[in-house]
Amino acid sequence: MRLFSSVALAALLLAGVASAKDQDLVEPTLRIAPGGKASPRVALTFDACMGKTDRRILSTLIDNRVPATIFVTSRWLKRNKDVLAEMQAHPDLFEIEDHGATHVPAVDRPASIYGIAAAGSPDAVKAEVEGGAAAIKATGAVAPRWFRGATARYSPSAIAQIRQLGLRVAGYSVNGDGGSLLGAATAQKRIAAAHDGDVVIAHINQPTHAAGDGVAKGILDLKAKGFSFVKLSDVPAEGSHGTTAQTVAGY
Repeated sequence: MRLFSSVALAALLLAGVASAKDQDLVEPTLRIAPGGKASPRVALTFDACMGKTDRRILSTLIDNRVPATIFVTSRWLKRNKDVLAEMQAHPDLFEIEDHGATHVPAVDRPASIYGIAAAGSPDAVKAEVEGGAAAIKATGAVAPRWFRGATARYSPSAIAQIRQLGLRVAGYSVNGDGGSLLGAATAQKRIAAAHDGDVVIAHINQPTHAAGDGVAKGILDLKAKGFSFVKLSDVPAEGSHGTTAQTVAGY
């Protein structure tokens, strides 16, 4: 998530407030099939928007054998080739999915979401989605099956377009770190409170933010409670707003 100097913009992000002009935009939810009372499970998803890598989170995942789905941009891939190689060395733990080429919201008309200019047209949405996917495939990774746009907000028509491109759109049910802007204690509490079937969103590209420490501790809290962890493509998942609905192509 982009950093802002304005406290007001940060407050808007944490509150999830959109302007009246953008009330038609949607922020989809996503849940996985629950494991049941005896074996609750969650899906951890992390956005790698740009910049560096939070090794507090990465080390927690690797050291504790916790699977996760990592949404990467082309911008992040260029600066973190060593980290990608590390993730690819653990295919049982990580799946690499599409967060876009340049980290712009997948909205097919001019708009500003949390201060970030949207793609702005169907052609630009296509370029964002396909550019991110091409960057992933260029590394030798498996072609992505999921897409999550910057800010996780979409125009409904852009969702339909992304589905026609063959990608499911990844919403979430637990906002673990408030765009990486939450304090450590709050992030830990949010993640530790996840329920069976939840999909958690957090960020793995902000190593200097306090939230990362709380994210790592929240994961360990869930593990201590007996939760298991899955990648999005490991289990059935159902999203709102047609984000996982079957397309004409059958995907």
